[in-house]
Amino acid sequence: MSQSPARRTVLRGAALAGAAGFGLAACSPGDSGANASAVPSEPVELGAAADVPVGGARLYREDRLVVSQPAKGTFKCFSAKCTHAGCVLAEVEKEEGNCPCHGSRFDVTTGKVLQGPATEPLPEVPVKAEGGKLIAG
Repeated sequence: MSQSPARRTVLRGAALAGAAGFGLAACSPGDSGANASAVPSEPVELGAAADVPVGGARLYREDRLVVSQPAKGTFKCFSAKCTHAGCVLAEVEKEEGNCPCHGSRFDVTTGKVLQGPATEPLPEVPVKAEGGKLIAG
């Protein structure tokens, strides 16, 4: 038995509304919601300092942080939450962090915006290497 045209139209509309809601969720702020701070409130152990390449960077997506090592033994840490809508950066290539939601790009050695729509730099987070491990916050 086939569905009436009206019912198909209603079901198709509901499916599209659900897909639209999914798209909006993908652009919603960060993995932990809009109210999650961009900077950790207590120290976070990130792992081995050797995991961050000299002249490059590493994204710690689950911790919403990005760490670069511009010179051997010098580490810089920034929030990985985009300052435009709060999405967490998806990847880091060389010294650029890319936001998947709206295309903002950041210099992960300075936090500066390289491409909008973000206009504010990534917040800096204190970081230190202790016993071969990185500790942020």
